[in-house]
Order: sequence, then structure tokens, then C-alpha cells
Amino acid sequence: MIGVPVDRDLQKGSTATLALSLLSRSPMHGYQLVKELEAKSKGVLTFKEGTLYPVLHALEREELITAHWEADGGRERKVYHLAERGRDELRRRAAEWAEFRTAVDTVVQGGVFAYVG
Repeated sequence: MIGVPVDRDLQKGSTATLALSLLSRSPMHGYQLVKELEAKSKGVLTFKEGTLYPVLHALEREELITAHWEADGGRERKVYHLAERGRDELRRRAAEWAEFRTAVDTVVQGGVFAYVG
């Protein structure tokens, strides 16, 4: 984990994009998504399941993901899959994020404080 905690508002605005990205690699249930986000970000991004599930339900309503129930070790889990519309939306969001990141980096690195990581 890095030394500077990430503001929850920054995480909140990117939760759907992160979920779409992970689901583009493999179908997962909610708890897997939480753990995978944490692992892939080396502990920088942490989400409670209560934060993630409303986002997953919204993505499902928007038909960006689909879900079905699967038996997993004697219990039923809702497994989420990226829909084709979700793949298109992920491409759009990734391009938007790259543009945003470049603009923020340009402003922050050109300002009084230059981040050296």
C-alpha cells in the first residue's frame, strides 16, 4: 500500500469502471470483486460489499452486465458477467479515464507541488 490514503470520493466515482474492467477478465461474484480490486491495487483500493452491490445492480439495470446464480461450496452466489454493451462502455470509460488522468497529471505536475512517486 502506498503512504497516501486515497480519498473515498475518488474511489466512489470509479467503482463502476473498475468493476467492468475486472469482469472483462473473468465472471465473478461480489465478494470476489472486492478481493480482486484490493489485490490488483495492492491494497490501495478497498471497497465494502455494501458499496459495490448497488453499483453492480445499477450496471445490471443498464444491461452492461448480466448475472445468474451458481452453487459454490453448498451456497448460492450471484455471478456477474460483462455483457457486450458493457465491453463497449468499458472501452469508452477507459478512453475517458486516460484523458482525465493526463489532464490531472499535467496540472498537478506543472503546479507548485510536483508529485514524485
